[in-house]
Amino acid sequence: MRAGPKVIRNRLGDIIGCVDSISFAQGRVRVEGWSRDQRLYLLMKGGDLPVSDRFARGDVPTGSDLAEPGFLIDAPWDGNALRLACETAGRVRVIDLPCPGLWQRRVRMPIAALQLVWLGLRNAPDVIAAVGRGDEAAHARMRDRLGLTTALTARTRDLPEDLFATSPVTANPGPAATIIVPIYNAFDLLPELLSRLSRHTDVPGRLLLVEDASPDDRVRPFLCDWIKGPEAARLPMQVELLENPENLGFIGSVNRAFAKALEHPDPVILLNSDAMVPAGWAARLLAPLSDMDKVATVTPMSNDAEIFSVPRIVCRSDLAKDQVDALDAVAATLSPPLARADVPTGVGFCMAINRGFLEKLPGFDTAFGKGYGEEVDWCQKARALGGRHIGLASLFVEHRGGASFGSAAKQALVARNNATVARRYPSYDAEVQDFIRADPLSAPRLALGIAWALTLKDTPLPVYLGHSLGGGAEHYLARRVQGDLARYGAVVVVRVGGDRRWRVELHTPDEVLGAATGSTDTLRGLFAGPGARRLIYSCGVGDGDPVGLPAALLDLVQPGRDAIEILFHDYFPVSPSYTLLDKDGHYRGVPHPGTEDAAHATSRPDGTPVSLDQWRAEWGRLVAAAETLVVFSRASRDIVAQAYPQAAERLRLIPHDDTHAVPRIPVPATGKPGIGVLGDIGFQKGAEVVAKLGGVLNPERQSLTIIGRVDPAYAPPDHVTVHGRYALDDLPRLAAAYGIDRWFIPSIWPETFSYTTREAIATGLPVFCFDLGGQAEGVATADNGHLLPLVLADDPHALAQALIRLPKSPEKQTLDSKAAE
Repeated sequence: MRAGPKVIRNRLGDIIGCVDSISFAQGRVRVEGWSRDQRLYLLMKGGDLPVSDRFARGDVPTGSDLAEPGFLIDAPWDGNALRLACETAGRVRVIDLPCPGLWQRRVRMPIAALQLVWLGLRNAPDVIAAVGRGDEAAHARMRDRLGLTTALTARTRDLPEDLFATSPVTANPGPAATIIVPIYNAFDLLPELLSRLSRHTDVPGRLLLVEDASPDDRVRPFLCDWIKGPEAARLPMQVELLENPENLGFIGSVNRAFAKALEHPDPVILLNSDAMVPAGWAARLLAPLSDMDKVATVTPMSNDAEIFSVPRIVCRSDLAKDQVDALDAVAATLSPPLARADVPTGVGFCMAINRGFLEKLPGFDTAFGKGYGEEVDWCQKARALGGRHIGLASLFVEHRGGASFGSAAKQALVARNNATVARRYPSYDAEVQDFIRADPLSAPRLALGIAWALTLKDTPLPVYLGHSLGGGAEHYLARRVQGDLARYGAVVVVRVGGDRRWRVELHTPDEVLGAATGSTDTLRGLFAGPGARRLIYSCGVGDGDPVGLPAALLDLVQPGRDAIEILFHDYFPVSPSYTLLDKDGHYRGVPHPGTEDAAHATSRPDGTPVSLDQWRAEWGRLVAAAETLVVFSRASRDIVAQAYPQAAERLRLIPHDDTHAVPRIPVPATGKPGIGVLGDIGFQKGAEVVAKLGGVLNPERQSLTIIGRVDPAYAPPDHVTVHGRYALDDLPRLAAAYGIDRWFIPSIWPETFSYTTREAIATGLPVFCFDLGGQAEGVATADNGHLLPLVLADDPHALAQALIRLPKSPEKQTLDSKAAE
């Protein structure tokens, strides 16, 4: 069940928050939303849960005193009523949260079954490919549609396949224009501002510098000298300095220049003295005024320009020296139709203005004092006259905001003038929030965000290739991403296995921006800009064209500049059967080229067959290019070395040391053996083994419980409990509830490392697993570990006896098939 939204109001009826969504699944409840309250608690029958996961929300209306109003609750749910308590300054309000009723829970299973049948019929080709041919890409798509994907997700949108222009974009010679630059103090910025204007302005017309009686006595003499010097002479336009006899403020200075500009028939560009323009900027900025109907203003993208900000919308990001040029080089490659969008307002730091609208509205409203909000007011008046405002992503201009006003002064002005805007235009704030949610500039914003990340530091940017299947590899990747964010400030993750081949995520410390595309050319375009990267292959299982994946990844890096690292979370670079299981589902060692087993062959999307020899040749290119290959267990090191002996010297064994803390579990006093299977299990994780084991157990004398989820194709008998999703902190309660006194890790492939095994060992209960792979390495060295011969996977009766009859000696020992009889 999903519910929401539910508005949160204070005692005066004002909206101070919202529960955006509530969902119930697999014995857990997830509540998302925002609130300006200082403290939140989820009230449950089993006890109150303080909400500690708070974060910033860019879509929350302005004026909140709480820097991080967003909240997320993910907790076990026992089926009882839920309430949210909101507390501020000692006042507590309690909100009832909608929960599924008993009748809803009773009908959910048959409805889900019907939905599953319908999904199977609607996606018959993927079902056939997944079940009949073992196609991992089809499996991944089906898992995604069934909601079984647990990978770290972003707010994902479609990335247009024609995002980048197929040929260089050149703006036509722009019309003449009047550029207005109001100047007040900010002396240290003037040399770079004017130098960039001199070098990069590409249209004729006039440059009006308005000096507003700056207290800094260096400013006016500098400007008087500059207009007579070589940089001013290099400009393709006339230069005039307007010297205010007294301080008029920003609005007074701009209005004086507007009156001067209206003496000519040209459009106007308003440019702050802290705006740094790139090459060829003016013609691009002016182009939409003539290319599109009824355009009143055009605003470029920037690092600090409210809804035009990159990488995060409405958030400022400082740039390194000359980083603006690298970002604009990418902006200039964007396809013009996709780089333009209608926006609620322009932003005056760099804004082209249609002269026709300026004639009707010849000045900013002086009610806004020294500035801030005046361009919003002007833009809303222009909209009332039929004018459109355009955001232009094909131009990037740096804004070093706040150089003229201190932060305290700015905040006071913003608060006062925002109130004026809200009073005059009651729907404006909602329009801005709607724009932020829809973000029609999200695709170019992501492209520019990646360019920002690539040029953020001198060190290479981490770029991960991951899948969409969840599991241990995803947990590891999430931790690596968090660590790299602290070091680099940004990380990019490219995922395969969704409905579109590529899902690209830009991770910043506060947000994840995501978009998906089926075009490899578009993916390549995202990384075509300057800057070094470190490409880290984490896992490519689920890709629609896995034999072509190494070549696609190699296209993203430049030899001699970029580095490659391969993480062996599975054996996909070794065989299309990433678990190394043969077609009959058995592991018989490392497959070698020439094998005829169909599991180790595949085909291209067009049906072209691919042998293991061809597979190793293509993946061998990536292995050969990698400077580091990381394995997580001795077993995986030996397997990779057998497949790629030429890479043996570059293999680095780095066992995971970041497993989660798991509470110890006392042995329940039930006297009835209770076998627990921990984690989500598919075929290779032993789902069929568990189903057959359940079939031979006597539920009156033994119990079998899966703490996790199971592939529906291998559903166990009805007396076997499938709990669903869980949190590690829940394990003691779940073990007691289900009478679990031992764990069974049923995986039938040589895992490279098993988080689940380590977590089971940490509980202190006996742990059984088959004698292979990384899972056996963990169990073999644990005092509560017990190894089982792999042959028992095909003998459920003997397996049941081995699991039920715990060894009498506390010493570690291996149970062979004879002892299990």
